[in-house]
Amino acid sequence: MANSTKSVDIVIIGAGPVGLLLAVCLSRWGYKVKQIDNRDGPTTTGRADGIQPRSLHLLRNMGLKRQIMSLEPARFYQVAFWDPAPDQKGIRRTGTHSACPEFIDARYPYTTLLHQGLIERIFIHDLEKNGTTVQRPWTITDFRTVDPNSTHPLEVQLKHVHNDKEETVRTKYLFSGEGAKSFVRGKLGIKILHKDPTSYVWGVIDGIVRTDFPDVKMKCTIHSDHGSVMIIPRESNMARLYVQIASSTDKDFISFRKASIEEIQTLAKRVLQPYHIEWDHVEWFSSYPIGQGIAESYTPDQRVFMGGDCCHTHSPKAGQGMNTAFHDALNLAWKIHHVEGGFAKRSILSTYESERRLIAENLLDFDAKYATLFSQKRPSVSELSAAPEDNQDDKINEFVEVFKASQEFTSGYGTVYPENDFNWSPSHPAKSELFIWDNAELRIGHVMPSADVTRVVDAHGVQLEQEIPLNANIGKRRSFYSQYVRDDIETLSYHERHNPHSRFFTICITYAASRESIDIEDVVPDPLVRYRDHIYADDIFNGQAPDAGGPAHAKMGLKAEEGGVVVVRPDGHVGCVVRLAEGDGTVDALNEYFAAFVSKPVGQRSVLASL
Repeated sequence: MANSTKSVDIVIIGAGPVGLLLAVCLSRWGYKVKQIDNRDGPTTTGRADGIQPRSLHLLRNMGLKRQIMSLEPARFYQVAFWDPAPDQKGIRRTGTHSACPEFIDARYPYTTLLHQGLIERIFIHDLEKNGTTVQRPWTITDFRTVDPNSTHPLEVQLKHVHNDKEETVRTKYLFSGEGAKSFVRGKLGIKILHKDPTSYVWGVIDGIVRTDFPDVKMKCTIHSDHGSVMIIPRESNMARLYVQIASSTDKDFISFRKASIEEIQTLAKRVLQPYHIEWDHVEWFSSYPIGQGIAESYTPDQRVFMGGDCCHTHSPKAGQGMNTAFHDALNLAWKIHHVEGGFAKRSILSTYESERRLIAENLLDFDAKYATLFSQKRPSVSELSAAPEDNQDDKINEFVEVFKASQEFTSGYGTVYPENDFNWSPSHPAKSELFIWDNAELRIGHVMPSADVTRVVDAHGVQLEQEIPLNANIGKRRSFYSQYVRDDIETLSYHERHNPHSRFFTICITYAASRESIDIEDVVPDPLVRYRDHIYADDIFNGQAPDAGGPAHAKMGLKAEEGGVVVVRPDGHVGCVVRLAEGDGTVDALNEYFAAFVSKPVGQRSVLASL
């Protein structure tokens, strides 16, 4: 039974973390989103549970952290290592290490543990506030390009899972967040390339335990003569235990082997000896094979996209599945918005695959190595103590070296995007000598460092990087600033804080001076006075730059007396850094940078009026 054809901006298949966050972003920005999921409701038990520091930072920027923390999630600040005791009497703790060392400079130096279903419900509530609902239980049966020149070139066929209801939808974009068994990926003929022929079968149990094991409230990696276990604390006094059941290197390995709950519990008990463990309640358990695989492509045409587990599979040890999905979704969301909002050329959509697939490649390379070492190598106390938190390289045991080196990456702060039109490098079309390339603090493609400053208008101490909420949203004529003026600027509310001039830019100005010495009307150039809520004093002490005249400037690698312009992408990564110069040089350099990807001509011959 078919219904009449509807038109939407995007059809999203799957309502897991990647699909929901993509829908949240686009729904907030006013797009018509059609999202379906083949399940009757959100995740009820199991699946992902860890939110890494950078992801929590991102969710705070989106205004979602408060809801997450209201559910009282578990947190871990340290990782404990347990290995065979020398007297062959079970296991002993051989060391502990910070989960997020100080050198990472994270606002939230811990991992937050919360059941995936609870996170999904937070996203769904936000969706519904913005007019989008998840249509359940529906599935995709077909899709095709019917008219490449149309504004809605794709046709998608949908069907109810339990009856014969069908829908045909015309859309600009199609996104698969279906997970490993993706219909979309299968129809496109996109293969999963396996990075490592070795795979493992793991058992996992979520439940409330009764135990004398002392570190059950911490993340633990446990090696014993009987196998390996990882413990993850969970909300509501629960613990998750990952238990390695088998490896493809085993003589009688069967990749599709399923383990019973009794088998998983028995093996866990053996590994934890001489400590005892019993389960008062088991919420969920499963067993499944894990290998390292990546899709050979994330998009064939910049109209059909894939993300999350649809594109990459790996072990659960590093807690990266849901977090990688979050950043897949965000990366694609702001780029679609830039194109559909008329700010950027359609060609920028190709950077979704080049950026996010690179991160997945790095994750799989790390995961393959770490999974092998986790199963084979048992670090000693002396080796663990050799892992410094100042990020200095020493000749240490390989397991410890991989563990230490992975921390910035797994926290999310080690995500580095390659050079392209967004991420300036000497090969970029913009060739001004004012671009700064060798700044050790403001590294292009990295997340912008955190900084504490004082907001001038109300004297509040604030976190600079959180002052602009996620948006995908200076007077030279035809400059990057003037070409994207809001069409409603004459009637815009006086109280518009973040986008008083353009839907695509927000400008923050930080002076290396005390708050009391800054008079906005006197020192701020006329075109920028409207950003009075984003004018700051760099006068808050920071222990990482105790002697700096401007601590935030120092953390950014900028001299207080010289300053600079930092262009930050909507996802918080640094796009370029430009020196401040007298005359038109700085604006000219920024025009060159933006000209590489914006949809309108900027920086061409015109009446010059520097900011």
